[in-house]
Order: sequence, then C-alpha cells, then structure tokens
Amino acid sequence: MINAMFPELSTTISAHRQKLAPRQLDAFKAFSREVFADGALPEKTKQLIAVAVAHTTQCPYCIRGHTRAALRAGATEQEIMEAIWVAAEMRAGAAYAHSALALDEMEHVAGQSSGHNIPTSK
Repeated sequence: MINAMFPELSTTISAHRQKLAPRQLDAFKAFSREVFADGALPEKTKQLIAVAVAHTTQCPYCIRGHTRAALRAGATEQEIMEAIWVAAEMRAGAAYAHSALALDEMEHVAGQSSGHNIPTSK
C-alpha cells in the first residue's frame, strides 16, 4: 500500500540511505543485530517489546518490521496483540499519570489567586 506520508521502502531508498551515510548505517545495523540477539531475553521477547514500543512511537515502518520479525522469531498473533494492548495501556496510563502535573499547576495557581496574582492570557 502506498501512502504519500509514509512511502513504501524500496531498494532505491535503501541504496540512497547507504550512499549518504554508509558508516553510520553499518554501525546502526550492527547495533540493531546486537540488541535483538538472544541474551538474558530471547529474541522473541525483544521483538514483542519492539512491537509494543513501535505502537507507542507510532512508527509505521517499525510496526511492520518488528511485527514481521516477531513472527519470524516465533511469536504468535495473540502474543503480538497482547503486546500491542500493553502499549495501549502504557500510553493511556501515561496521560493519567501526567495529570499530576496539571493538578500541581492548578494548586499552584490557586495558591497565587489568594494573593491576586492570577496570570491572565492576552
């Protein structure tokens, strides 16, 4: 599927990226291989984490690539969907948790209002 905002990756795009910064791309690929290699966490678990993170960052390339990699690493469709639900909860939970900032600011402004120092918008 072609999308003007997110073009499909192609060998042309990959070759252009390689030509513009070959050392950096090679270093990134080596880093990525190391990060996703089996270690204390197996590759499958790492790919499920990547699927969840890709959904919170909302990167369409990462979503597709890590979903594909998770399947190749043995993840089931149900495991992938559960990872996505974890991401959804974390994203919603972050909005809830950050409400503490708004509550703190409201308390701060309310404290100022007793001294008639309420900021006004212009």
